[in-house]
Amino acid sequence: MPTFVLPLLLTARHYKFGGDTDALASHLIDTPRIAWETLGTDLLDTAPGALVDALTGGEHWASTSLDLVTPDGSPPQRMTLTEKTAADDWISWRYVLRADAIEVVAVSAGATSGRPVPWSTPPHHAFSDAPGAWRPRPVPPPSRPPRAPARAPRSRRTSRA
Repeated sequence: MPTFVLPLLLTARHYKFGGDTDALASHLIDTPRIAWETLGTDLLDTAPGALVDALTGGEHWASTSLDLVTPDGSPPQRMTLTEKTAADDWISWRYVLRADAIEVVAVSAGATSGRPVPWSTPPHHAFSDAPGAWRPRPVPPPSRPPRAPARAPRSRRTSRA
């Protein structure tokens, strides 16, 4: 849910990862053996204590990775998230980490794109968990420069000799 995930990711990118989106993405993708069950306040370890307390209500918990057991006992395999699997019912929200923003996509509402939240957004901003709040804003049609008024034809003077 955006009200939980966005403040965590905005703060983690700024403090723990020093503004490095690639490092944040690598941590989120490469660290868990399978996937994350819970993102925790350990992502906020280097953030100011007052900010962490404001975001978490003073609670602290560790990130935990998903620990799966397969029916046949074989080792669980990491899943690759694609547009098709992201649209499945079990994924409600998608967060696309971009160089300039996090794009929030309400997959549960059938969206394939969402609204970007710039990295400069304060983490204590009031975010919404309503899927409709994350619809992409319509792109205005390109504007054309105003046309210059047509010039009146110049009269030609002819000289008679």
